[in-house]
Amino acid sequence: MENSVLDLVNNQEDLKKLSIKELKKLSSEIREKIIEVVNTNGGHLASNLGVIELAIAVHRVFDSPVDKIIWDVGHQSYAHKILTGRKDQFKTLRQASGISGFPRRAESEHDAFNTGHSSTSVSAGLGLLTGLKMQNIAGKVIAVIGDASLTGGMAFEALNHAGHIKKDLIVILNDNNMSISESVGGVSQSLSRLTTTFVYQHFEKKIDNFFQKIPLIGRSINNSLKKIKKGIRAVFYKKNIFSEFGLEYVGPVDGHNIARLIKVLKNVKKMSKPVVVHISTIKGKGCDHAEGNPAFYHGLSPFSIVDGSMEEKSKITYTEFFSGILVDRASRNDRIIAITAAMAEGTGLMSFSQKFPERFFDVAIAEQHAITFAAGLAASGLKPVVAIYSTFMQRAVDQVIHDVAIQSLPVVIVMDRAGLVPNDGETHQGIFDISIFRSIPNIEFLSPYDQNDMELMFDYAIKSDKPVLLRFPKDIVPESVGEKKALKKGRGRFLFKGEADILLIGYSGILCNIVEAGTLLVRDGIKNDIYDLCFIKPIDEEYLCKIISAYKKVFLFEDSVVSNGMGEYIASVLYKYKVEVDFYFTGLGDYFPKHASRKELMGKSFLDAKGIFNYVKEKSDIRKI
Repeated sequence: MENSVLDLVNNQEDLKKLSIKELKKLSSEIREKIIEVVNTNGGHLASNLGVIELAIAVHRVFDSPVDKIIWDVGHQSYAHKILTGRKDQFKTLRQASGISGFPRRAESEHDAFNTGHSSTSVSAGLGLLTGLKMQNIAGKVIAVIGDASLTGGMAFEALNHAGHIKKDLIVILNDNNMSISESVGGVSQSLSRLTTTFVYQHFEKKIDNFFQKIPLIGRSINNSLKKIKKGIRAVFYKKNIFSEFGLEYVGPVDGHNIARLIKVLKNVKKMSKPVVVHISTIKGKGCDHAEGNPAFYHGLSPFSIVDGSMEEKSKITYTEFFSGILVDRASRNDRIIAITAAMAEGTGLMSFSQKFPERFFDVAIAEQHAITFAAGLAASGLKPVVAIYSTFMQRAVDQVIHDVAIQSLPVVIVMDRAGLVPNDGETHQGIFDISIFRSIPNIEFLSPYDQNDMELMFDYAIKSDKPVLLRFPKDIVPESVGEKKALKKGRGRFLFKGEADILLIGYSGILCNIVEAGTLLVRDGIKNDIYDLCFIKPIDEEYLCKIISAYKKVFLFEDSVVSNGMGEYIASVLYKYKVEVDFYFTGLGDYFPKHASRKELMGKSFLDAKGIFNYVKEKSDIRKI
């Protein structure tokens, strides 16, 4: 059996000893390891398979952790983790107490900056570099950003600043989908080789310094020389946005040619100005299924290496059910427009995009623009539905307030992945939306529990003349409980009601655990009724107080942060109306939940059925049935 190269690599010094032939073999072995682990654990496949050669080249040329490497969005850092002392831990990827699927400073000194949301690497890298230089600390800073992440406005703000302050930031643009530049011919490649050589850079610097020192006319000559150099380059290749920002541009470079990457990066390392290295890669490289359908194999559950098949689901998810409702309603209402921010697959909009392409807009990774664009559509008389993960909606808070709510425009915002989110860790939790958005005037905010709720609430949102937010978890949507009755604004519904002295209250995804806990309590001799809030805002306060007044003890559970959550709000309502009842509420405390399965996260937060059962039992002395 042929010896493994990966077995020989325990750190970057080992990597630097390998031949180009061995590095190529190493890339194949890392690719196999990533496919094997993602097959078992799930994770981001296509994005990681496309940057293996890049990760090898970067760690061959640069010296982490002295040199700081930032991966944007961070979901392509698997090879980086394997090469920086975590290959033995890699089998624990995205598992509870295992390594994260994203860079984490607390996990390794080689993870220079936590990333999980898009378009942050250039800003963070520029800040890191500036801080190092101000403190006279050695080290280069390399920001690896994908072409999709470059569509986020924050990346352009940072590039503009980088060109302005002229620090030697290295930005590696991983182009795996769209063409950034048309300069792909031999002349462009020759110029790239020329402008990255030490001789060229040294000569250019010497000439600039020489003319600067000539009294009176030196600066004028130097400015003229710069214009001449700029003009010469314009003859050979078109200007691009990076040169307009004042950054040196190198590329395109084949991102799977390790020898070429190493040569280019060695030359770039010697440069003393900000530079963008444009590399071209194949997303999903080395796995036929992922190469053929990189969007589908971007982030996934465990799958079959042999045929790429996913584990069959017997039940439908909230996302899938929402997708069906949206397509159905849009077929009857041509004013419905669907918008997403580069997450058409994840938010369930692919079916809509295929059936109504002229009414579908993917605005790329630009959540702020998505919301204000939707506000403009609503102002024109259309009915925009914006589907964005709860965690990413945090990036558009000002737009919801300023552009939607103040004008009370009828935009429907659908927040998928609300509540506790499995496996992706701190950056992807949807636990802040209620605390953030509930305080905004003019909005209505609903949270569906079952399939009936999903349909009723979507129809309510479409008919409303106000902004409406819908939130639901990444989970299976329960089949309908009870009859399908029209919603009444601000009022919820009983899932179970008898002659109990205890009331359990919840909303959306956590209600499944409450229902299961309710059954356990009954078996233990504690009768209980269960109430689904349905509305997060508005709440018919008098109606809610009337319901609660009928019970001796009331418990509310939420898989969102307690601070400014529904428990605190209802406690204030009961105080306001002088309702005397033992009211208890619990949810997520003042911490960021780490990566684990949704079930494990619920258990660790004592919000699973067992945790809810124990909490109620501990607070309750009612044991009659």
